Amino acid sequence: MKNKFVFAGLVAAGAAGLQSSFAEDAGLVSPKFWNVSGSLRGFYDDNYNIANSGATKKGSTGGELVPTITINQPFRQTDINIRYTYGLYYYQDRQDLNLNALDQTHQADVWLDHAFSERWKAQIKDTFTVGSMPELISPTTGTTYRIQGDNIANHATLGLDTEWTRLLSTALHYGNGIFDYQKGGATALDFLPAPPAPTSQLMLKGAGGVLTPSGAPVSGSGKSPANYAGALNRLEQSIGLDLKWNVQPNTVAFVGYEFSWVNYTADAPIAAYRLSPLSNQYFIYHSADRDNVSHYAYLGLEHSFSTSVSGSVRGGASFTDSYNDPLHPNTSFAPYADMSLSYSYSPGSYIQLGFTHDINATDVATVSSSGHLTQYTETSVLYASINHRITQKLSGSLIGRFQNSSYVGGSADNNSDQDYNVGVSLRYEINRHFSLESGYNYDDLIGASALTGRSYQRNRLYLGLAANF
Repeated sequence: MKNKFVFAGLVAAGAAGLQSSFAEDAGLVSPKFWNVSGSLRGFYDDNYNIANSGATKKGSTGGELVPTITINQPFRQTDINIRYTYGLYYYQDRQDLNLNALDQTHQADVWLDHAFSERWKAQIKDTFTVGSMPELISPTTGTTYRIQGDNIANHATLGLDTEWTRLLSTALHYGNGIFDYQKGGATALDFLPAPPAPTSQLMLKGAGGVLTPSGAPVSGSGKSPANYAGALNRLEQSIGLDLKWNVQPNTVAFVGYEFSWVNYTADAPIAAYRLSPLSNQYFIYHSADRDNVSHYAYLGLEHSFSTSVSGSVRGGASFTDSYNDPLHPNTSFAPYADMSLSYSYSPGSYIQLGFTHDINATDVATVSSSGHLTQYTETSVLYASINHRITQKLSGSLIGRFQNSSYVGGSADNNSDQDYNVGVSLRYEINRHFSLESGYNYDDLIGASALTGRSYQRNRLYLGLAANF
């Protein structure tokens, strides 16, 4: 359940607020066979490289062009929806520095619903993204920094809903997430102290858990590079089953179980542990040392209070086995929650509230003094939004999001990052095809006290024109 934190319309991403499409998007559904839309905006970003200090913080004016094409094809028992979004972002400051001034993103969505019968229905959804924006690629890992390169993420879900009786139904679901970051290339020597420190002896864990030397002593480089590929390239999979009971016409209760497994695929070094303060022997942790499996058990309730108010609550626990840690394999329990409430109080105006809690992957890979590696984060997200139609042509929105990510294992064990996001926007409809847009986004990450260089603040302003045909 690693991607439960993304919610429709509440995650502002990109240079000027491009919304994440990992969440379900009602915009995929259109009465027409095709739909073409897009936006052209100018923006100012006072921290486009997402730096934590004034010395390296860079601001820039720029522009963005984001066209989208959507195809909807309904058949007798099947609905197919396909959407492609291209993003082109220009930064004047990078142009002035003789750097590549352009960022590009690609995003493809496929959504297929098929009814085998009135009681058997299947859904397939897939989102494929390529880009350098952390919110677009993997918004829940704590990876808040812009990462150069064609970073790839693919999120797919398959579902099968079966109505066994008028009161009893089941929902079988499978999820698959693939993450591939381009920035890597770290070696074991990068995590060892550089000369004039004494040469280091690399150790391997062999049969029976015995540590043995890997070869002749070596000198480290002391680089400790940002190693996003090593820390984050992975395959996430999950399969689960919900048993649902129609308590009342507007109320559904359910109980569920899910099994998930995460395999890190980079086969790269991610951290080093000095075995003793009196020796120069180091054990090198690698990507796959963070492989884990999790079991989820939960109860839930979905209820429509009226035609304009609905909500859902799901709560339980997860049991995670970090079985592949070569020095300290361990297991842990964590609470699991997913709650939401929506209220549509007038045409074009609505409020959304929600809270989630789960475990997630992290780009941080540190080792404690006792040799425990950072395995993942335990993350809580609180979000809210209001969209209000001020007049027939003018509408506005206010969104807010707070995320607390507590590290499990490593030197930052039980320390937390706290991430605050606020966005406000206005939209004026010129006619049925064109509208003016303006907005402001504020981001504030307060990094864990045990980790240096993670905190930052960012302000973004934009003004532009949107079109829809």
